[in-house]
Amino acid sequence: MAQFLAGTGFGSDLFSRVRRAVMPGADATVGRGSPEDRPLYQAVSLLLDYPDTALLERLPLIRELAGERGEVARPLLPLLDHLGSTPLTEVQQEYVETFDLRRRCCLYLTYFRYGDTRKRGVALVDFVQAYKAAGADLQAAELPDHLGVLLEFGAQHDLDRCRELLVRNRPGLELLRISLTDRGSAWAGALEAVSGTLPPIGGDDRDAVRRLVAQGPPDEEVGLEAFTSSSYLESGARP
Repeated sequence: MAQFLAGTGFGSDLFSRVRRAVMPGADATVGRGSPEDRPLYQAVSLLLDYPDTALLERLPLIRELAGERGEVARPLLPLLDHLGSTPLTEVQQEYVETFDLRRRCCLYLTYFRYGDTRKRGVALVDFVQAYKAAGADLQAAELPDHLGVLLEFGAQHDLDRCRELLVRNRPGLELLRISLTDRGSAWAGALEAVSGTLPPIGGDDRDAVRRLVAQGPPDEEVGLEAFTSSSYLESGARP
């Protein structure tokens, strides 16, 4: 995604940053993520970005990053094969039709709970504050709850805080995975890989997923222009 400003990561090169970030000391318990998730999250972050020639050139490195996570990353392989064997214009059209035109395939995690309502603006503050606390400066080009941005944050800055936000928004994450799977989308593997790094879903979250599947996200539209401004992203102030 490359949504965080230079100088806030682990070095100048994207992939060397990730590898130097894979440090021992965290385990795969409910509260903490495995350090091996860092390269996986970076790989998925790149794969969830709008496809271009730069992405295609990085596919071998992304495959290598995914390989470092082992079995959990296996669902990424069909997506990598698809991207590598399909003309770029077709992949770009498929991406737009999948993520930009379908409410149930939205990449913005708070959208699934709040839609385009004012409550969503408050929820976005949680992401902004998490990034600021870790010293990560988010570029104003993207909303902070974009799944690719969050995964990049986990790979380069704070894996455990990223994991906490993923778990907090788990119902939306699961609806996105289910929706992509139902569509037969190659990107479903990206969501399957991320879900495979998280604790089993159950209880209230499982009920929330059922409601989302049945009803979809809220559809009240009020506009989020205020939340995409640079002043909002820099301040993290509540609306």
